[in-house]
Parts: sequence; structure tokens; C-alpha cells
Amino acid sequence: MARLALTAIVMMMAFIALTEGLRGIGPKKCCFRFNDKPVSQDKVLSYTRTSQRCSNRAILLNTVAGRQMCVRPSETWVKNLIIYLETREASGANTNL
Repeated sequence: MARLALTAIVMMMAFIALTEGLRGIGPKKCCFRFNDKPVSQDKVLSYTRTSQRCSNRAILLNTVAGRQMCVRPSETWVKNLIIYLETREASGANTNL
């Protein structure tokens, strides 16, 4: 009976370790506070979306000052800024050639 209990415990521990390992390391950056004031296009270098594992959907703006700023992707000014950044990138305006 003790062997059965020990086997069950070992199996349970292995299962927990496996499922936790499959989750991997959590997201690198999530946003919990947001900048609601529009940011000028000339102050933003690029953007990234936060991980889907974060509780809040967000956009991280990388500024020319070297900072990251959390903004809401649903804001109209954010959508327009993303379009601007993607258009600028597609045209090659920010290449260092």
C-alpha cells in the first residue's frame, strides 16, 4: 500500500513538473498602467505588441529618448501611429544606409 501511495505521489509530481515546464517563462513585459495622451510621431522609433499571455492587451512604444511607453491598441491615435510607423518602415525611411 505504501508503494502505491509513493508511486501516485511521484506520478503526480512528474505531471505537475511537466505541465509547468510546458508553460515556459512568462512574458517579458506586460502593461498595467497606460499613457492616454497622444504621442507625436516624431518621438516614436518603433512599437511592439505585448504577449497574449498578458492580462491587458497593449502596445509598447519605443521612443527616441530610449524609453518604452504602454498605450492601448484600441485608441484611434495609437492605430494611426501604427499605420504611420508601418508605412515609414515599408518605405525604408528609417534605414541607416
